[in-house]
Amino acid sequence: MSFDINEVLFLMTDAIKHNVAENWEEVKNPANVFLQNRKERLALIADLLINKEITQKRFDSRMEDEKLIAEAEFHAIAVISKAIAQKAANAAIDIFQKAVMAAVNVAI
Repeated sequence: MSFDINEVLFLMTDAIKHNVAENWEEVKNPANVFLQNRKERLALIADLLINKEITQKRFDSRMEDEKLIAEAEFHAIAVISKAIAQKAANAAIDIFQKAVMAAVNVAI
């Protein structure tokens, strides 16, 4: 599997949508802006791991940072609770991690 950041961002958006459910209309625009703003950074992190320029441990550490950043972004949306923000952030980052790991496994 090759790594396509645009496809992964689409899947991340879908994961967020399913986790915020009835709040999607309030979350949609901020979530899309957040993901587009993070696109280059996420693509770089993925590329570094896929090309073995960083360790799995470093990648995991960066993913924890990305979860915290995503959660903070979602907290900025007053209509959703902390639990929903955490679920949305975790779901999006989980999709990203799985896509990168699939690409890493193909590259091996």
